[in-house]
Amino acid sequence: MKFLVQLIRIIVGVLFIFSGFVKLVDPIGSQYKFEEYFSEGVLNLEFLIPYALPFAIFLVISEIVLGVALLVGWKAKFTLRSLVVMILLFLFLTGYSAYYNKVTDCGCFGDAIKLDPWETFIKDVVLTIFILFLSYKTRFIKPIKQTFLPFKIVLLSLIISSFIAYYVLAHLPIIDFRPYAIGKNIPEGMEYKDDGELPPVHDFMLENSQNDLAPQILKMEKVMLVIISSFEKAEYTGFPEIKKIADQAIKKGYKVYGVSASFSEIIQLAKKKYQLPFEVLFCDETTLKTMIRANPGVMILKKGTVVDKKNWKDLDGLEL
Repeated sequence: MKFLVQLIRIIVGVLFIFSGFVKLVDPIGSQYKFEEYFSEGVLNLEFLIPYALPFAIFLVISEIVLGVALLVGWKAKFTLRSLVVMILLFLFLTGYSAYYNKVTDCGCFGDAIKLDPWETFIKDVVLTIFILFLSYKTRFIKPIKQTFLPFKIVLLSLIISSFIAYYVLAHLPIIDFRPYAIGKNIPEGMEYKDDGELPPVHDFMLENSQNDLAPQILKMEKVMLVIISSFEKAEYTGFPEIKKIADQAIKKGYKVYGVSASFSEIIQLAKKKYQLPFEVLFCDETTLKTMIRANPGVMILKKGTVVDKKNWKDLDGLEL
């Protein structure tokens, strides 16, 4: 019995740490997922949408810290009670998604591992059983040392997790699991395979008032895409930097396009105010948010391959 408890303890702890980490490196992705859950068409809790990001960060960091606490044996009863509350929340969300087919990807493992709703729900059922089992066997869960070491390790995990969250929010994800990561070729990501699944890159269109320019843009040697998913929600303090880097790129022979899901009226006002030297094409907002976790942000393409991308705050490090 003691061996079984320790084995399940390790499995649960490692799973929570892994699940938390792959979301921690991209907390904005979790924000979008909770916004989807809170939307009118799902849980109809739209008043919570403004709090989706802090809620996501709190939950993700809690996953890591509680996973670490379980492994080192810090306050076993408190840790397991907290894990029970968390897994019941996950169980409700994934069960709701699976039964009503509302959110087809819960984002439990971020963009690293994709599970369908029923696979995710079954995973959470198993985890719930494991955690409840451990809750009844807490006497077998001892700290790794009868000192302050377990607390120090848990505190360190909290500090490191908080720093990572702050860093990636100020810049870009430190690990990019999405199909627009640096080194990925967008045309290859658009190819259909024999498995019948949607390709990782879909709904990728760069449209002007008449045509989809994506096919020709993806063949160009030197392209800069200035991605402003929403002009209404953009960080306008970054627009002078955007103009500066766009001017430099044009001088070096790049074809520069803005890309947004906003309406033309606000685009024209912003272009005039900040003297942005590029045409702004239309693209689906979800696609743009997947391409880069910045608003605005810059992506460099070479014949359809992503060679670099930066948050507007980091444009000094962009090599042209």
